[in-house]
Amino acid sequence: MPNTEVAAPRVYVVTGAGSGIGQATAAQLIEEGHRVIGVDLKNTEVVADLSTEEGIAGMVEEITQLTSVVDGVIANAGTSLQAPMDVAINFFGAVGTVEGLLPLLNQSDAPRVCITTSAASLHPAHDDLLEAMLNGDRATAAAIGEQLVAAGGMAGYLNYSSSKQAVARWIRRNATTERFAGAGISLNAVAPGVVITPMTEQLFATEEGRQQMEQGMPSPLNGPARAEDIAAAICFLTSTAAGKVTGQVLFVDSGYDALTRGDSSW
Repeated sequence: MPNTEVAAPRVYVVTGAGSGIGQATAAQLIEEGHRVIGVDLKNTEVVADLSTEEGIAGMVEEITQLTSVVDGVIANAGTSLQAPMDVAINFFGAVGTVEGLLPLLNQSDAPRVCITTSAASLHPAHDDLLEAMLNGDRATAAAIGEQLVAAGGMAGYLNYSSSKQAVARWIRRNATTERFAGAGISLNAVAPGVVITPMTEQLFATEEGRQQMEQGMPSPLNGPARAEDIAAAICFLTSTAAGKVTGQVLFVDSGYDALTRGDSSW
């Protein structure tokens, strides 16, 4: 007999829910019957600037007033500005969101966390910037980021790629610790490759743009992804079905990781 059991409604926090992957994820969760508390700079239930410690604290306080339990935290908010803001949002904003909501996650019977990193985490990164982020040193990370922008050329991009690699490393370091695995909280990430968004649609509208995207991050399996493709992976990783998955970075990248690293990761 087919399994017709419907999953019990869960409570999710989705940052960056106002557009793109976050919006698609929120829509899928709502369609499945779950409650979503969306967070973004505008047009969401909670409006917050996650680039600052004050903004994160305010978000946590507001969410605590809305619910006594959070079953899933989806830290998806991010920027790709090739500037220190990438570090502030992509790393410190994501980590701060997860850590700030741990008390509410601890009230869940099946707590899950998923952070959106990127296949750009495989691109070159800046070692000192990585170290500053992983040590929780905001001031040093911001100063290094400004220096990279001042250096000109592609140096500013290291803010973005380093922030995404730092998130992946943070997940690997923390997933099996007492406060996550020891508390029954799974901690994972998705790493999208090229995703069709209003911004990338403009690039793909020209042959030059298509070649640029293909050279920077090839997508051998059926081309670039849609936001809904990434959302499906996030929804799985934060579902009750993923109770034994932790410390993983799931590349949803149309094959870019395999193309780039082959089997060297072993």
